[in-house]
Amino acid sequence: MESQAKLSAQEKLDMVLRHLRGNWGFFVGAILLAYLNTICNAVIPQIISVTVDSVLGAKEPDLPGFLTALLPLELLREDSWTALWIAAGAVVLAAAVRGVCIYGMRINLAKGSEGFVKKLRDNLYGHIQRLSFQWHTAHATGDIIQRCTSDVEVIRTFVCNQLMEVLRTVFLVALYTGIMLMMNWKLALVSLVFIPITGLASGVFYGKISTRFQVADEAEGALTTCAQENLTGVRVVRAFGRERFEIDRFAQKNDRFSELWVELGKVLSVYWASGVLLVCLQIMSVIVAGTVAAVNGSITLGDFQAFVIYNSAMAWPVRSLGRVLSEMSKAGVSMDRVGYILKAPEESDRPEAENVRLSGDIVFDHVTFGYEGQKVLNDVSFTIPWGSTFAILGGTGSGKSTLVHLLDRLYDLDGGQGTITIGGVDIRDIRREDLRRQIGLVLQEPFLFSQTIRENIAATRPGTPEEELRQCAETACVDEAIADLPNGYETVVGERGVTLSGGQKQRVAIARMLLQNAPVMVFDDSLSAVDAETDAKIRAALKERMSQATVILISHRVTTLMQADRILVLDKGRAADVGTHAELIARPGIYKEIYDIQMSSDDRAMVKEGGDA
Repeated sequence: MESQAKLSAQEKLDMVLRHLRGNWGFFVGAILLAYLNTICNAVIPQIISVTVDSVLGAKEPDLPGFLTALLPLELLREDSWTALWIAAGAVVLAAAVRGVCIYGMRINLAKGSEGFVKKLRDNLYGHIQRLSFQWHTAHATGDIIQRCTSDVEVIRTFVCNQLMEVLRTVFLVALYTGIMLMMNWKLALVSLVFIPITGLASGVFYGKISTRFQVADEAEGALTTCAQENLTGVRVVRAFGRERFEIDRFAQKNDRFSELWVELGKVLSVYWASGVLLVCLQIMSVIVAGTVAAVNGSITLGDFQAFVIYNSAMAWPVRSLGRVLSEMSKAGVSMDRVGYILKAPEESDRPEAENVRLSGDIVFDHVTFGYEGQKVLNDVSFTIPWGSTFAILGGTGSGKSTLVHLLDRLYDLDGGQGTITIGGVDIRDIRREDLRRQIGLVLQEPFLFSQTIRENIAATRPGTPEEELRQCAETACVDEAIADLPNGYETVVGERGVTLSGGQKQRVAIARMLLQNAPVMVFDDSLSAVDAETDAKIRAALKERMSQATVILISHRVTTLMQADRILVLDKGRAADVGTHAELIARPGIYKEIYDIQMSSDDRAMVKEGGDA
């Protein structure tokens, strides 16, 4: 997938907030519980300080009036063991409240994060379904999958874990800083001087790591694409003995991916090592300065112990902000990659587009079309009478399949490229969904899902009665082949139908299209994998069944096309000739040449015996 422009900070924020809707309550609850947990944690050093200075010592506690009134200092000073047990109980109580807060926070985070990521996945998948066929052909499947899985998980982890950690750390630093400044502002400044240094180091690190994460993520997408293509094309790999080549290709991409992460590891190791050094310097500086202050009497022993605890508790979360920044880098790259898909324009209909029941002649009027600047169709015009069988013959690359893609609006004609109308209505004025529902399409290489044969045939009309489904299979001459399978219609086909032969796949796809009962049926070289005799049987059965439908046949085989009402001959993107079979073989031209080459004596005999076959 090509590189894309990065999303702005506002676009990333909008994307996150949009998918957080409906889950705000869980996140607010988690944040409040995290703050309460931090407050309970801040109480513990105060318990230790009061115990050391005011219970074991003689200092008057610097506590709110109601707490001082509730604290029986004289009694506690007379019984030090009782005082210690009460202090221990207070610590345990604070820890218990912390445990409840952590439990509630995790439950809320779990519900909120899963709601967030579910909404993101649903929107992403739904958006992909509405993207144009042209967009899909331009992007690798493996990379799209990687963006919808790994990148989405990175975003979820950051929003639901790392971002929560940032909010908790900011609150912790603000709370502990306020407490430390009230206890001893000079000593607090010694501790706080390291925070901007750590922040600056994190900022430098963030700048170095962001680009590296994007390159590594793209390498992972290439690795996923390689694996996906190999697994999908396993039959081709085995048939041509390409196992060694594919192993080497995967190993090359895997080596590249590993090298990038090793380089990332080096940058990360430098940051973590420098972070540990800064934290140790911060703790050591506070201990040294605090020891001097305690000896000079400017701070009590209890306050000094509490101060050391606050400093240590604040140092590590501040340092962990670097880890959060690294995750932010990854999340930023993942948001760019996911946002690229979400920003891709969906297929859209004209405002005046309507649901139309297809009826009337299909007219291609001066149609010119190409892919990426390469012209495929050049001023092609022809008419398909409604209810007729129309055939298209042409060499490879002559534009046969492109005509079908344009009719089904897999691609749209721009202004000046001609028009396609059905019953006088421009197909661009028909809603895509309605148009495609009324055009049955069978491709040369049909796609079957990894489901049962019954589910594959019934894909166009789920819940179809058994009798009607079997009738379509009989018309496609595949019913007997299905009956010979181990579980009949309940046989599960492999991915993309790999467990079936090419002809069986084509016939199952024909049965699926017949069940659609569309008024326009297109067979894009969809009988190429069956023998000539089976081809004739299928066409005879189709002719009887589809007497009311408009049928478009595309094939390289003259015997498949010769019974059509009219035949269009394409040559290098131009309409070289149009006529009936009898008219086309009566005059020199491409059709006559192909007919003479293909029609062996056996073919001629079959045609004479089969009559309309």
